[in-house]
Amino acid sequence: MEESGKKVILITGATSGIGLETARMLGRQGWRVILSGRRDEDGEMQAREITAAGGEAIYIHGDVADEESVKELHEKAIAAWGRLDAAVNNAGISNDAALFADLKTENFRQMLELNVMGVFWSMQHQLRHMESRGFGRIINLASIAGRRGILYQGSYVATKHAVIGMTETAAIEYATKGITVNAIAPGAIKTKILNDAIKAGKYDEESIAAMFPEKRMGDPEDIARTVSYILESPYMTGSVIGVDGGFCA
Repeated sequence: MEESGKKVILITGATSGIGLETARMLGRQGWRVILSGRRDEDGEMQAREITAAGGEAIYIHGDVADEESVKELHEKAIAAWGRLDAAVNNAGISNDAALFADLKTENFRQMLELNVMGVFWSMQHQLRHMESRGFGRIINLASIAGRRGILYQGSYVATKHAVIGMTETAAIEYATKGITVNAIAPGAIKTKILNDAIKAGKYDEESIAAMFPEKRMGDPEDIARTVSYILESPYMTGSVIGVDGGFCA
């Protein structure tokens, strides 16, 4: 399609939770939204709903744990509206909750592929395209687990520290090229990842809420609002924004 004045954003892991709420909010704000994920039926339905509500949205399948799939995703995303102005690298998993010595190697490998390599490959494609246009906004979803240790979450903690490291490095390298790169470090947000941790039996909802100064968990909308703010903040780059009810204060 031909390029137009409307800005285009790609959101990975957009079929539920933080990614979906961000897609909905940005759709209402006038962005052309590309939702991506692995649950195609859900993604297609969510894109239709955003469009029906007055926004512009499409869904493109993408498995960020697969390098070739990431390549195809970005090729299709750029072709859709002729440009890619921003990206939210949100897809991620936490599939193990145990004492460090009991963490499973295979689970760690899966998290590395999706949480780290998926962001790495995605950022490479995004940066190349954005540099060619002299403009871009990249937002990576990290975690409070990327800022300090978290009980029973050693593998996940390692992957989110890596996301912050990549964010800060890319921000420095592309600071004079019209591209900003930032990360958001959510606390306990009511998403599938948190529900899975609760089901694993290591936490319960009350004990999680008690860990935070606000004594409550956050909602996906809290992260979507932060994404919206970063997108409109050209002098912010290399930042890690905590949205965590005071946890990292």
